[in-house]
Amino acid sequence: MEKTRLLLHICCAPDATVPWPELLNEGCEVVGYFYGGNIHPAAEYERRAEAVRTLSQATQAPAVLPAYEPEVWLEATKELADEPERGRRCSVCFGLQLEATAQYAAEHGFTHLCTTLTISPHKDAALINRIGAETAARHGLVWVERIWRKKDGFKRSVAESKRLGLYRQNYCGCIYSLRSREAFDAAYVSEASK
Repeated sequence: MEKTRLLLHICCAPDATVPWPELLNEGCEVVGYFYGGNIHPAAEYERRAEAVRTLSQATQAPAVLPAYEPEVWLEATKELADEPERGRRCSVCFGLQLEATAQYAAEHGFTHLCTTLTISPHKDAALINRIGAETAARHGLVWVERIWRKKDGFKRSVAESKRLGLYRQNYCGCIYSLRSREAFDAAYVSEASK
């Protein structure tokens, strides 16, 4: 029987530590795909890309890291710059990431598509799975719906990231979440110094 050829969208290496091995253990031929155009600044993208390469070696499965092109992401989200975290901008971001992954999958003979995004307790898994299913269908792919945070998935990803020495970021990746994180940190330092 032929193995399922699955392209796994990877938002970051820590979030892939559980899904990637589990899909491999299910007998799928799994290749990771790290979009990264939403990551800012470029130095942060490089740190996360290196973590994906490290995880690829640890899982002994290939990873695709397309060219870093933040301009596409910035253009698509510029009208949503003032949206709060988990607002409409995040939906657009999920769509951009999954569209790029699905396009690559369709062009390279993959049959199935999945994402690591649903391991995060901070993201709307139902929304992600809906966007993923719609995107996969447009490209003639089968969407593999998962909510990876179930069964302590997030907790296991933290432990596995630590075991592998993977870089674990403290913001989602986009310039807007970075600004939010910096503002939060500044407020915390200000409050702590009182």
